[in-house]
Amino acid sequence: MTQPVEIRFTETVTDELTRREGRIALIVDDRGKLPSGLPRPAREGLGRALASSDWQGLSAGKGLTLSFPGGWAAQAVTLIKLPRKASVAEARKAGATIGAALGKGETLVLAGNHPRAAEVALGLALRGYDFSVYKTRDKNGDAATQPQGDAPAQTLSGAREDAVTGDAAAQARREGADAPQDGGDERPDPARASVTFMCADPEDLARTASDHAALAEGVFFTRDLVSEPANVLTTTDFADRLKAMEEIGLEVEVLDEDELEKLGMRALLAVGQGSESPSKVVVMRWNGAGGDQAPLALVGKGVVFDTGGISIKPAAGMEEMTMDMGGAAVVAGVMRTLALRRAKANVVGLVGLVENMPDGRAQRPGDIVRSMKGDTIEVINTDAEGRLVLADVLWYAQTRFKPAAVIDLATLTGAVIIALGHENAGVFSNDDDLAEQVLNAAGVEGEGAWRLPLSKAYDKLIDSRLADVKNTGGRPAGSITAAQFLQRFIRDSQPWAHIDIAGVALPPAETDLAPKGATGWGVMTLNRLIRDNYEG
Repeated sequence: MTQPVEIRFTETVTDELTRREGRIALIVDDRGKLPSGLPRPAREGLGRALASSDWQGLSAGKGLTLSFPGGWAAQAVTLIKLPRKASVAEARKAGATIGAALGKGETLVLAGNHPRAAEVALGLALRGYDFSVYKTRDKNGDAATQPQGDAPAQTLSGAREDAVTGDAAAQARREGADAPQDGGDERPDPARASVTFMCADPEDLARTASDHAALAEGVFFTRDLVSEPANVLTTTDFADRLKAMEEIGLEVEVLDEDELEKLGMRALLAVGQGSESPSKVVVMRWNGAGGDQAPLALVGKGVVFDTGGISIKPAAGMEEMTMDMGGAAVVAGVMRTLALRRAKANVVGLVGLVENMPDGRAQRPGDIVRSMKGDTIEVINTDAEGRLVLADVLWYAQTRFKPAAVIDLATLTGAVIIALGHENAGVFSNDDDLAEQVLNAAGVEGEGAWRLPLSKAYDKLIDSRLADVKNTGGRPAGSITAAQFLQRFIRDSQPWAHIDIAGVALPPAETDLAPKGATGWGVMTLNRLIRDNYEG
């Protein structure tokens, strides 16, 4: 798992502030008040910056950086604009502004008594991420300070020790540190980089930030999984990494192909039958509420690489299909977060892990397969494979666990990108209350989500002449017909939501809280949904 940089919380001491080296960030509220005790030259320099049009034109969460300012030993002082009544999103953006510039050496953040300081720390943590495990040289061409060795061999056997033990959140609980993280424009070496928050009440802030440490680690875990290449993150490696989370308190069960065959998961198995990597289903359980309370079930699509199968994709852009397991990665990240923060809720996470490859054994367009439910499916397009995986795992989740609600996540359709771009995930649901819970949680956490319709009128597009249903209805309403397909594998009266994250899992540019690459969209939303609706 990506090594983080530690964040410490200490009391504010301004006596030697101007003699501190490294980078310094000052949180400046709407009163424009600077820390007391600064020498006059240092104060005057910052005062001129605060009076400038550059500062006046900044929006909340943005910063103005002074390089090698007069009267300071620091290489840079960044003034961060953040009103005291700033929103959570603005506070996290403020932290992200700091995290994006994080480099080797020390970064000192003066947060004072700002009420959103914990959110600033979380934003810094999330934006400071950098997946550089396969980089052997830094941006200057120098050898990496922490060489990774033979990267594929290092990860083929599963998660490394730091990913197993949950060091980031564990240390946060022990020492009052927020989620450590590495990253930023200079790819900070975790052994050398450090972040210190000076604040009015470090112990209180550390307690508030401890859950954020678990959340950041869950997001990092998801981002790492999405970022891994498919020659490393095979179905077996993925399952091993999830199995390793038993050491942080999850119950983890791995179902192999023989067991899946006995269960009747022929739709899922058909997707992976052209691959050398065995198909698997992994079940992760967190029983934080105890008793016999019905769990929330989270189901994730885990196609570790998607060529499209016999209906093969164009070569251009196929390399990004390493992210087609994004739904499973989100479920894994949420389960990790729940275990690390000891959530008082019963949640079960299930992921179907397959690889969709063309081969003499691969399924063909025109094949008819029987699902675990018993419905037959005509395969029109082998590149509409994710819904076949989800159909069986959704049915298994309902019959085995009888959940209070089911939420599935998948990088399911390109059509949702046409509809919503890279700003919002598409949300579909048969239950208005559950849909509202998802949308509210996403809104609180600043993760874009938009509800799209379900209607029986769309069913005719996926009716099959030869089987009970076909796996695609063509281009019109593609994301809706995919959701309609999944709904056929949801029991009557079972609250269910489907979230299509194809546009938000790996957007083409950086976001407010993530550098370019995997975002981890959904971990914060589902953690919030569970906290607000399933914890006593």
